[in-house]
Amino acid sequence: MLQFRYDALSDTGRVRDNNEDSGFAGPYLLCVADGVGGAAAGEVASATTAYVVSARALAHPGHHPLQVLGRAISEAHDHLTDGVVMSPQRQGMATTLTAVLTDGQRFGLAQVGDSRAYLIRDGAIRQLSKDQTLVQEMVDAGRMTPEQAAVSPYKHIVLRAVDATTTPEPDLQWLDLQPGDRLLLCTDGLTDVLPDSALAVLGTLPERADAAWNLVEAALDGGSQDNVTVVVADVVDAEPVVGTGSVLGAATDLANVVDPAGIRPLRSA
Repeated sequence: MLQFRYDALSDTGRVRDNNEDSGFAGPYLLCVADGVGGAAAGEVASATTAYVVSARALAHPGHHPLQVLGRAISEAHDHLTDGVVMSPQRQGMATTLTAVLTDGQRFGLAQVGDSRAYLIRDGAIRQLSKDQTLVQEMVDAGRMTPEQAAVSPYKHIVLRAVDATTTPEPDLQWLDLQPGDRLLLCTDGLTDVLPDSALAVLGTLPERADAAWNLVEAALDGGSQDNVTVVVADVVDAEPVVGTGSVLGAATDLANVVDPAGIRPLRSA
């Protein structure tokens, strides 16, 4: 049965006072969420979204990965909407989400915003996700080069997010993964300062914990102004295991989650 072996780390960083990143890493689900900087209660948006997605994945093992992810993202939006009703000062809260879920055979990727997923195979790195940002749209239209996009003052303007006002529109895609592949999921606190070449070198360190720690430290030493969250996971073929996992960042504090007791089972997944 295909699954993940993982290590993960989330760091507030050297500039911010609080961590608005959240995430989850388990044998069947990996996800990172970055509360939109400057918006109210970014940590609530990211923690709630990561909580709902991980709860759905744990509650429906072996189900269709893209259906589970798509419905969980919609449910996270509903919880954020409720959160604003409960506390109007949260108006404007939003988060990115990048998640990979497996049913033991297939792998599905859900993407909202600009947190990234990479595949490292045979020492080469390839970005699996596509940034939903203004500058990426301009690159796609031929109005900007990737090099210009990387230094643009508008590079953090996301076109899609999980929030309380707009129905989320995730990009959903199947991934072709195999045992021996390594996945790297991360927030832009990492990719803002480290090029893909550095991600490939540090991400291929034999010990996943070393890879995660060195990636975070390299980002902080490189001048990252943001929170930094990294998940490093290897694809393995092994006997089924219980689908627990590690909670990251703001999601470790249930006070950041809108009504955790209100996560009810879906009628179908």
